[in-house]
Amino acid sequence: MPESEWPELTFGPASRMNVATASEVDIVMSSIVGVAGLEATYEAVKRGKIVGLANKEVLVAAGSLVIEAARAHGSDRLLPVDSEHNGAHQCFRAGRHHEVRKLLLTASGGPFRNTPAEALQSVTPQQALRHPTWVMGPRITIDSSTLMNKGFEVIEACWLFDLPPSQVEVVVHPQSKIHAMVEYNDGSVIAQVSATDMRMPIQYALTYPDRWDAPVQPLDWTNMSHWEFFPPDLDKFPLLRLAYQAMETGGTATATLNAADEVAVESFLQGEISYPRIAEVVEETLQQVPSRRPVSIAEVLDIDSHSRQVARALAHGKLV
Repeated sequence: MPESEWPELTFGPASRMNVATASEVDIVMSSIVGVAGLEATYEAVKRGKIVGLANKEVLVAAGSLVIEAARAHGSDRLLPVDSEHNGAHQCFRAGRHHEVRKLLLTASGGPFRNTPAEALQSVTPQQALRHPTWVMGPRITIDSSTLMNKGFEVIEACWLFDLPPSQVEVVVHPQSKIHAMVEYNDGSVIAQVSATDMRMPIQYALTYPDRWDAPVQPLDWTNMSHWEFFPPDLDKFPLLRLAYQAMETGGTATATLNAADEVAVESFLQGEISYPRIAEVVEETLQQVPSRRPVSIAEVLDIDSHSRQVARALAHGKLV
């Protein structure tokens, strides 16, 4: 291949922005962990690109701004890739928005579902990184163990599907076969069921509204006799409760929630704080950083930076 035909390789924030907003780009997959991908994703949405959203922080940190931009071009151009939201998206195709009674998101319960609360004080990072169902990166694995990941998903769902927090319910389903359910006003419950294989939701987002054949192992319905459902323990896993509260508060509270959690999880992984202290740092940061209504992505990023500073001070035992 002549050198003039070589693909161009770029990196960094400016490159992310250039690629996400390029005129020849039709579909953008937003999958960078953290707020690093927020600006480029927002600009892609503003330009009417089809955006496959695999990044939780985009809507958790800046949901109002991103959804406002998406609505200007049609909300069907923002497609969730997370297995739970992707499943919910499929369930919502069975009815109309005003017919929805509630959305149910399932959680595996993480590795400490049956661990006594008093034993969590001695949990090590190695133990918390053993997720029973999915193989994921360190932060999202810890977030899954604390149910913070499910809290982020509640916030995402409120923005994606235009629902108040009171209409989004979390149920613990250890088998992880049902990813989401939508209950309609006539009592019907539509569930999305599939193997725990991320290739399916990724393909769904890339081919929507069509369904293509996928290289995903079909479920064996002769081996599906035992499915369990439990309410989450909000006393043992307070971060899920804090996520609901932050969404109710509105404004930049959810951005602070995300920033504080990322700092606290990092401190836990480095052995600086205990496992239960993750939730304490997040709650204390929310108390220290007042929420405000953001008008720009720059303002969201400013709050994110300030929240991280507060959380780091709290994690290291410093007065704020």
